[in-house]
Amino acid sequence: MSTEHHSPLAGGLQSQSRRPGGQYGALASGQCPPPSTPMPWSLPRRRVYLAAAVLCYINLLNYMNWFIIPGVLLDVQKSFHISDSHAGLLQTVFIGCLLVSAPVFGYLGDRHNRKATLSFGILLWSGAGLSSSFIPPKYSWLFFLTRGVVGTGVASYSTIAPTVLGDLFVKDQRTRMLAIFYIFIPVGSGLGYVLGSAVAELTGNWRWALRITPCLDAIALILLILLVPDPPRGAAENQGEVAVEAPRSSWCEDVRYLGRNWSFVWSTLGVTAMAFVTGALGFWAPKFLFEARVVHGLQLPCFQEPCSSQDSLIFGALTVATGIIGVILGAEASRRYKKVNPRAEPLICASSLLAMAPCLYLALILAPTTLLGCYVFLVLGKLLLSCNWAVVADILLSVVVPRCRGTAEALQITVIHVLGDAGSPYLTGLISSILQARRPNSYLQRFLSLQQSFLCCAFAIVLGGGCFLLTALYLERDQDWAWQPGTGTLDSKDMASKDTKRQDLAPAPPQRNPEPLSSSEQAPPCSHSSLALSTLPVTQGPWLSCTPDLFHPS
Repeated sequence: MSTEHHSPLAGGLQSQSRRPGGQYGALASGQCPPPSTPMPWSLPRRRVYLAAAVLCYINLLNYMNWFIIPGVLLDVQKSFHISDSHAGLLQTVFIGCLLVSAPVFGYLGDRHNRKATLSFGILLWSGAGLSSSFIPPKYSWLFFLTRGVVGTGVASYSTIAPTVLGDLFVKDQRTRMLAIFYIFIPVGSGLGYVLGSAVAELTGNWRWALRITPCLDAIALILLILLVPDPPRGAAENQGEVAVEAPRSSWCEDVRYLGRNWSFVWSTLGVTAMAFVTGALGFWAPKFLFEARVVHGLQLPCFQEPCSSQDSLIFGALTVATGIIGVILGAEASRRYKKVNPRAEPLICASSLLAMAPCLYLALILAPTTLLGCYVFLVLGKLLLSCNWAVVADILLSVVVPRCRGTAEALQITVIHVLGDAGSPYLTGLISSILQARRPNSYLQRFLSLQQSFLCCAFAIVLGGGCFLLTALYLERDQDWAWQPGTGTLDSKDMASKDTKRQDLAPAPPQRNPEPLSSSEQAPPCSHSSLALSTLPVTQGPWLSCTPDLFHPS
């Protein structure tokens, strides 16, 4: 038997020596040869968990960069002499650049080396963050610009890192690992507040907060290069099999497929409502709580920097605590409830958002009268919101085919930021400024203006709950399609036409009448699980079918 192979799948058949009766190699000897395939992709369990730990650490730094400026927002406003509406625009520029660059990184992540793209993103956001700490007050426009560059770097990680985790784990393991990964969204956000406010208080200069994180980013970059692999797309779903890249569809075909995936569409709109509320609360809540304490006579007003950072520290600690507890509760509830109801994930998201809406409303309404009641309902609302972060990521990975997940992450990030947290900080600040302009200039009126501008968040979160209820209607259908072996993103007509073209290019098999095999030459039974030859993409020679009784040319 010849040992020369020209391709992993088809070459093994074409290189077999021909035997009388039209049989090839071992087929004629009555044996089912093992298919000639490359070794399956695998990684030691310890290395997989080590890579996941590095990705979680970088995710922590990622969200610290998001929320380090809100932690020192009052100092930034005093330093650059900007109003509430312009301060909200600062976060809008950050997220606007993130959403513009996310589709680019999604395209690169689906087609090129993901580790190289992640490394570039870390270098970009750390360099821009460090340089922004040296901008003098008269160049406020340059500070806005550097925040936009930081957002561009952050987009690479937010888009690509979840797809790497999705290719390292599957099913319950993936749910648990995504829960740990997304715990670092609230933890990183909270530590951003804490780091910014603590460093500003210790040094007397808020700019030092932007000079500490690049050191941590450098460590993250080294760990990423040394310890994180770039697994083949869909490697986890093909455990025990060969992780072979399917024919690459175009970006437009990917987008068309995602537009018809209703679970993806409705869950993306649900996450958009979550992002709208998260963006507004994350940016303005520390200032809202500070002004609430001023109204209650517990704090003196701030007229020059540095301002009191106590509220940023409190809000950061609450964000960390509710984030850890909420993500764990949501992921565990999803894992257990899925055994009873396959639509558990969107139903959990919908119920938590619909329960959060009255909590947020009560937190805002009670703030002028009782600060304790405000904090209680604010904590409950953030806890319910945090229950969804790992669950919504698991929804996306379960309903989208592996080769398209980078594009799906990018499109979801783009939509949730365009309609969500890109505009919500600016919109909240703009409404507050408009209301302040019509009222007497006092701390009470400023506080009430900001309070009333927050009310739109309660309505947005109800809409998000409705979107997740609609997701539940399509979830099982889209999951079945995404988990089918060899599922791609091409239309069925496109696939049929491409298969026809491949068959037309293949030379026709020789026309001959196969002679019946004698009893001594007949092949033993061969199971389809041992060799499914009829599905191999042979481009030369006859197609062979494996039946329970006999191999025969077809």
